[in-house]
Amino acid sequence: MKDVGDRIALWSGPRNLSTALMRSWGSRPDTAVSDEPFYAYYLNKTGIEHPGRAEIIAQYDTDWRKVASRLNGPIPNGKSIWYQKHMTHHILPEMTLDWLAEFKHAFLIRNPAEVLASYTRVRESVSLDDLGLPQQIRLYEYVMSLGGNPPPVLDSRDLRRDPRHSLELLCAALEIPFMEQMLSWRAGPRESDGIWSKYWYASVAESTGFKPYEEVEARVDPALEDIHGEAMNYYDRLHAARLGG
Repeated sequence: MKDVGDRIALWSGPRNLSTALMRSWGSRPDTAVSDEPFYAYYLNKTGIEHPGRAEIIAQYDTDWRKVASRLNGPIPNGKSIWYQKHMTHHILPEMTLDWLAEFKHAFLIRNPAEVLASYTRVRESVSLDDLGLPQQIRLYEYVMSLGGNPPPVLDSRDLRRDPRHSLELLCAALEIPFMEQMLSWRAGPRESDGIWSKYWYASVAESTGFKPYEEVEARVDPALEDIHGEAMNYYDRLHAARLGG
């Protein structure tokens, strides 16, 4: 018999502030967190080159069915909430979604121009699928098909502008009480961080809370204009449904 508790699947593309949001939830005394549990499966299946690829595949489970079963298992460490940070592009077409039926879901988005500017500082090449927006729409439509209230959509810009208000809205939508501890955390790595943290999490590792939003125009490389245009079509659809919108 599965324990009584809340499993939250947070669906984000890369460079969306998802790790900072994971820090926020990990600061709650009642919450266990998991960091991108399907990453090794994704790398192994696609053959894509990411920093630390071989190490990640060697250390983590590459069978998505086993991972999904474990995510539906007992909540770790006797906690009552299990916050699972997922990258939408890790959910490949061959994966069925029925294992998600009993989860609570939330979606984190960010303006694609800002994502592209951040992403290309770590990887030279990028595709629309790398940004995870088509996959995010697939997941959003699946969750909507389950019925009930629409899943909350949180924009990273809103989160940085007013963390308290955004988190209060998110918690209310998930029917989970907001906690003051979600607004700050100690600097440094966590045992729950994936081993890929050394490649991707430098900024978050130094942080102790959400950095204030700075209005900076993100310039899109002309070579990426087509990807940016397609990404905006997906982003606009989710942005229209965002919390506080």
